Amino acid sequence: MGASGAALHFLSGEFSCQFRTSSILTKSSSLLCYEHCLKSINIGDTRYQQIKGLSKWRYCSRLNAFRGIHSVFRGEKLQNQFNSLICNCQQPERFNETIIKDGNRRSIHTISSNIPNHDQDEQMIKQENGAQLFSKGLKTAAMVNSALPRTNTGSIEDEAWHFLRAAMVYYYGDPVGTIAANDPSEATMLNYDQVFIRDFIPSGIAFLLKGEYDIVRNFILHTLQLQSWEKTMDCYSPGQGLMPASFKVRTVPLDNDESATEDVLDPDFGEAAIGRVAPVDSGLWWIVLLRAYGKCSGDLSLQGRVDVQTGMKMILRLCLADGFDMFPTLLVTDGSCMIDRRMGIHGHPLEIQALYYSALLCAREMLAPEEASTDLVRALNNRLLALSFHIREYYWIDVKKLNEIYRYKTEEYSYDAINKFNIYPDQIPPWLVEWMPSKGGYLIGNLQPAHMDFRFFALGNLWSIVSSLATIDQSHAILDLIEAKWEDLVADMPLKICYPALEGQEWRIITGGDPKNTPWSYHNGGSWPTLLWQLTVACIKMKRPEIAEKAIKIAEIRLARDKWPEYYDTRRGGFIGKQARLFQTWTIAGYLVAKQLIANPEAAKILINVEDTELLSAFSSILSSNPRRKRSRKGVKQSFII
Repeated sequence: MGASGAALHFLSGEFSCQFRTSSILTKSSSLLCYEHCLKSINIGDTRYQQIKGLSKWRYCSRLNAFRGIHSVFRGEKLQNQFNSLICNCQQPERFNETIIKDGNRRSIHTISSNIPNHDQDEQMIKQENGAQLFSKGLKTAAMVNSALPRTNTGSIEDEAWHFLRAAMVYYYGDPVGTIAANDPSEATMLNYDQVFIRDFIPSGIAFLLKGEYDIVRNFILHTLQLQSWEKTMDCYSPGQGLMPASFKVRTVPLDNDESATEDVLDPDFGEAAIGRVAPVDSGLWWIVLLRAYGKCSGDLSLQGRVDVQTGMKMILRLCLADGFDMFPTLLVTDGSCMIDRRMGIHGHPLEIQALYYSALLCAREMLAPEEASTDLVRALNNRLLALSFHIREYYWIDVKKLNEIYRYKTEEYSYDAINKFNIYPDQIPPWLVEWMPSKGGYLIGNLQPAHMDFRFFALGNLWSIVSSLATIDQSHAILDLIEAKWEDLVADMPLKICYPALEGQEWRIITGGDPKNTPWSYHNGGSWPTLLWQLTVACIKMKRPEIAEKAIKIAEIRLARDKWPEYYDTRRGGFIGKQARLFQTWTIAGYLVAKQLIANPEAAKILINVEDTELLSAFSSILSSNPRRKRSRKGVKQSFII
């Protein structure tokens, strides 16, 4: 009675309905999950949940397809396979299912039935991806089929919602996230069938804006539980507070008994990831989503829970821990964020710093006022001020700053040095001199001693606008640059993850000759449609939504037709990426969030951080007492480390 069993049993009031499937379905390990109606009976320490009988036939409006090992239900394929269902009505007393949960949240599925065992087609389909068995009562297979969203009719948004819901993952019957991709053309899933923290963020925002809060709440709480798991690789355990990169819901037999199973969350903290990189951004995104949930749903009780407060403090302490670094920015390895392969971003990449700043602001807003948190809040405020000063002063580049760097003197040993990081003018790449517009500017990708990464990284710059890490003038200048360099950064598909691409010998040295990150592909200058939602939030914040609307219209021309690819290749984003997954969930969700926010710009407030007036005042004080051309140890009385 394994996952390839082919019959679905339903109990519904006066009748129970047994569905049989054709051979095309029986050979698949994909699953169907119907929302169920449960009656709970508490007996001692054991909770018994039993399917509740209904007095009449009722229509089940929620049906989800889950990817199996061999196939996936989608679009017309899903329609055809549902058409093969045969309804055989029987008396209710001939079938019953009980789901028993114990105190450890283990689920035991037991089946009692006096239905004759005609053949294997009459066995119950079990699930492999965390979905729970089901029933609200159905009418006929044709009526079920007619309620499913059609991929060949209706709007692009309807199709996108259909695929987003098809990517949902369930744990003990509750939705807990969305898998990274649901591509039926790929025989090898790698880890695309897992729920990634960063990938779920646009999905979570889409559900919040839709008014569907449960999946986000469940995601927040279950990933929080994983935070406390023991994390070990090669006898080493990282610091407490690290959030997993991803997790997978597995349904496994209980005590080697196929008639009883339990759902298990299987996290990956980087110990199984390609390159074994730790996900620095996961905890930061988790805090951002937690705040968005509270603002959108109005449910502030979640962020006030003791376990949530504890988890948030663990993340903060991990990020605020003292180290050898002299800078307020987070020092990370290559591949520790959205760009999760070797791309020369090790050090202090802008994307991490923008998320870091945003997470600190969000956390300060949500931390419960208590004496035990006084030192943490003080450290948080110190870091916010130092980080904003550091990024705004030293990461910003425009024509004026470029000319200043061009005239830098080197080897300055002094507290009053202008060229603090000993940047050599010859580091200015020739492409930048020609590319930099007279109006506009951006935050560079990275800054370390004797090194400035002059590449434009889209996510870091956009989130610097959203989080108010960039000043108002800098934020407008970033959008000015995007408009001025539209043909380079958007062209046929928004948005370049970075510009320009590494090529030739530089590509070989920095990426190690990565065949996936070839020039103008994947992370190396590829175009990522999921960035639409960050672009939209940034444009709405700066009251320039027309930029995002223009980008969305370009994306709409191809996304559905191209089956929602993960990324696009070539300078203009003209080709579907050579290794891009189709039906990529965050491509779908990113488009949906962009459309939702354009339709309701006020909703963007759940993500935007308004600049703190106290920080702004302190920043101005530091700037006036310690201008860029006067580097001195005096003049700053506050106990902030810059």
